Amino acid sequence: MTLAIRTFSLGPLQTNAYLLQDADTGRGIIVDPGMNPGSLVRAIEGMTIEAILLTHAHFDHMAGVDEVRRVADCPVYLHPLEQDWMTSPKLNGSLMWPQVTQPVTAAPAEYDLGEGQVLELIGHRFLVYHTPGHSPGSVSFHCGSDLFGGDVLFRMGVGRTDLPGGRERDLIDSVHRLYRLDDQVTVYPGHGPKTTIGYEKENNPYIR
Repeated sequence: MTLAIRTFSLGPLQTNAYLLQDADTGRGIIVDPGMNPGSLVRAIEGMTIEAILLTHAHFDHMAGVDEVRRVADCPVYLHPLEQDWMTSPKLNGSLMWPQVTQPVTAAPAEYDLGEGQVLELIGHRFLVYHTPGHSPGSVSFHCGSDLFGGDVLFRMGVGRTDLPGGRERDLIDSVHRLYRLDDQVTVYPGHGPKTTIGYEKENNPYIR
């Protein structure tokens, strides 16, 4: 079964939201509906969306959750360490960026995510890795040869650890864990272009 992946760069921080669609059934899921999600909302009109998956709950990754929820009528999945961030502008960081956004809140997620959990969605299996460091509840979703890692690993970069709850040692451990995946795995990050595990192992200047 083929997984079609569409990328939407949302909001002033150009956060990547991903629409994953099963090519056979047309059913979809969304990873990280960020700020100003109008283009994403238009894309899912008339589509059955089974879930919204959050890699973490910083405001630029979850600001569009409630708008997408209203259209898609689907549950949200988030690691429990960041459940409170949905309702707290202080915790989700939106109070730190008044030049970018008003305080952001959203209804809590319906389901928790945990290490090693397997999600059966749109006819595909998504394995959940707990990959903290950028934030305490950051997770990555691994499906076949694709990885949706939020702000853990970027092309030639890694997530920042100077925000509340960030921890450099945890981030290093998380990236090294992802480096154990096959070199051919494509990494879809929270910002910027996609990359591969093999490319980052060889070229990423921050973590080798």
